[in-house]
Amino acid sequence: MGLVERTSSRCAGRAKAFKSPGAWHAAGFLAEADLSANAIERARRAAPAYIDLTSSNPTHQGLIFPVEMLRAAAEPYWFARRYEPDARGLLAAREAISRYYSGRTPALLVPPDQIVITASTSEAYGLLFTLLADPGDNFLAPNVAYPLFEHLAAAHHVTLRSYQLDESCGWQIDEATLLRAADARTRGVLIVSPHNPTGMIVQQPIAALERLGLPVICDEVFAEFTYRAPHTPPLAALHPALPVFTLNGISKMFALPDLKLGWIAMNVPAASAFGARLEILNDIYLGANSLTQAMLPALFEHGLAFTAAMRQRIRASLDAALAVLKGCPALQVRPPDGGYYLFPRVMCQDDEEALVLKLLERGVLVHPGFFYGCEDGTHIMISCLSAPEVLVRGLELIVETLTT
Repeated sequence: MGLVERTSSRCAGRAKAFKSPGAWHAAGFLAEADLSANAIERARRAAPAYIDLTSSNPTHQGLIFPVEMLRAAAEPYWFARRYEPDARGLLAAREAISRYYSGRTPALLVPPDQIVITASTSEAYGLLFTLLADPGDNFLAPNVAYPLFEHLAAAHHVTLRSYQLDESCGWQIDEATLLRAADARTRGVLIVSPHNPTGMIVQQPIAALERLGLPVICDEVFAEFTYRAPHTPPLAALHPALPVFTLNGISKMFALPDLKLGWIAMNVPAASAFGARLEILNDIYLGANSLTQAMLPALFEHGLAFTAAMRQRIRASLDAALAVLKGCPALQVRPPDGGYYLFPRVMCQDDEEALVLKLLERGVLVHPGFFYGCEDGTHIMISCLSAPEVLVRGLELIVETLTT
């Protein structure tokens, strides 16, 4: 069961704390949560066969990074193998990341000493929550978001306060709600660009961020996968005066979720104010393994062609998906700026759970909008990472169901 399916049911209740005859009682992370499968997950398990249009795992969709490139990238490590940990990560890996940002549009100049390598972007979030906040403090987060934020916040004893994304304006950040969400204990703002699952890309400076003056954590794991937008501007380049922590990694960029490597790139304000403490914090864990770090320069040098090919396949899949769905009057579909998801509004249904269960009966699995915290109208999430022929057939089933 995935993170979304396990914990994102609007019907999920709270279990009573279990008290043993001894001296202890249930406490800690999700100790009182009901972690039983929700109705959609139970139906999915019982379904004999279905087309899965929820996948975000490239290795399940035929997007396999070339084996020969991985072998060539790893080979030098075995002959010079030494464990020489660096609290910020291996220098050669940080230099490769620095070169990558200098080639972005617009260019972002991030020297290697302003980069910290982590085991994953999830670990990076955890480090930054610990770095920036005390227990009981809060961060501002979009109201439509992957539930990872909710669980990371709970694990680090901080809370999230929601700001809105405006669907009528392509899911852009509603600046008025961003300003209203902040209070005296707000310690930072979370932004995902391209956003998961709406595909929104922040393309212009956000005046409300400047007014708040808070550190910004910007997740750019889908940055290479643009669609309607020509490119993904690094948020740190749009807001050079704010402390901005840019997160990314190789799971999405190179379709290598199994090799687990992420990083935090700090602009000058972030590095000046927080860099020394982040270095000590990362030194506590040293979560990134040496082999993957050693491979990173070769992955950037030779692997971006694979990334470009993956981007083209995803764009073709989005083209095909939008062509199939545009003829369905029950759906209001917005082409995304980037990413590889569609998040259409369903006009003829009020009950998302019932709709998803009905679609599963017809042989196709999608996610309801409430899995991502979206309570305004009825939405479904469709992953266009799925193999093209599977994607089109699944979408045809959705259209058939909604039009009959």
